[in-house]
Amino acid sequence: MTEASICTIGDEILIGQVVDTNSAGIAKELGKAGIMVREMVSVGDEHQAICDTLNSALAKSDIVIVTGGLGPTKDDVTKKVIYELSGSTGYVTDSRQLDIIHRILASRGLDVLGRNRQQASVPDGCRVIPNRLGTAPVMAVTFPEERYGHKAALYSLPGVPFEALGAMDDVISDIRSSFSLSEIRHKTIMTYGIAESALAERISGWESALPPCVRLAYLPDPLKGVALRMSVYGNADNADEIFARETAGLRAILGDAIYAEEEKTLQQVTGELLKTSGKTVSTAESCTGGMIASLIASVPGASEYFKGSVVSYAVEVKENVLGVPESIVSGYGVVSAECVAAMAEGVRRLTGTDFSVATSGIAGPGGGTEEAPVGTVWVGVSSGNRTETMKFSFRNDRIRNMERFAASALDALRKFIISEINYCK
Repeated sequence: MTEASICTIGDEILIGQVVDTNSAGIAKELGKAGIMVREMVSVGDEHQAICDTLNSALAKSDIVIVTGGLGPTKDDVTKKVIYELSGSTGYVTDSRQLDIIHRILASRGLDVLGRNRQQASVPDGCRVIPNRLGTAPVMAVTFPEERYGHKAALYSLPGVPFEALGAMDDVISDIRSSFSLSEIRHKTIMTYGIAESALAERISGWESALPPCVRLAYLPDPLKGVALRMSVYGNADNADEIFARETAGLRAILGDAIYAEEEKTLQQVTGELLKTSGKTVSTAESCTGGMIASLIASVPGASEYFKGSVVSYAVEVKENVLGVPESIVSGYGVVSAECVAAMAEGVRRLTGTDFSVATSGIAGPGGGTEEAPVGTVWVGVSSGNRTETMKFSFRNDRIRNMERFAASALDALRKFIISEINYCK
């Protein structure tokens, strides 16, 4: 199988000033083409460090994709490294890239400076793939087997993410002309409600029995849960059969903890349930501050099933708008099963929806009690038939707690809607 290394260049990445999004985007495109990424590395704007890093990557991988260091400023040194690695003896101007530079700068009302023209000047030992979206071209160098012990190719892309990812179609086409690529197939199973470590323990037997051609990755996210991504390498003709069999095995183990068999969010899946059943929903939020409503509304077409929300942060809003009885507040407190049940029922009556979900909890960092420590949230879900409540406990910072509160509420709503639909059948 063809393997690749990805290298990002720039001091700004190493000091945390810029987040490296290029590697993830490039890896995804390489994976689609059947190229397995074996490593991602970042290096600063230092000539020898870049040389050493690229030489090491070329010795290990068939393909090396490098981004950054191709602009018109002095700290952009990648071109000099490409000159050295390719054994170039001079520079040549690529007329295609120069035409693009003139066109781009003219469209912005800018003059073409000498340093702009210089970007079209490339080492004579490399091939140029024109960058249609920017001024720095893609430089490609192919190395013979005797150089690194195997045929290898280096592609130097601009660091601007829009330009780097925009060049990947052309880069992949160029790779295909020189390398035989096998297909890699992926399938993502979305789970919620089981922590990553507990999930790994629960499915350890299933995972150990996976065929050698299948690799499994755990991808945790506070708003999505843990995604399980199965990848089939070198056996793509049987991929659908493998995915069907292994997914059925997971279903038998995890049950309704699986909420999708493709890469989706809880709000998307919940929205689909509401849309297909012709039902509507509303939210009453305290500790989540409108986050659940925002997630629901982020899905295109949410207006078909989402009627509105009450952010009842203050006690008086809970009582005066949602109709939570003062006796519940004084007798049980606002972080209680009784309070979220009343909130859920109140917003459902207020908006006339079929379903509702409510939250009340302690996001932190202060405000916790012995009965309700920081990270505690009560969730209430309601329909015309019944109301259910549940308690969750997390131990994160304020924002992460709020995200987990909101996701847990959406997952509770999802399961509640499914149970109601099945009940009515």
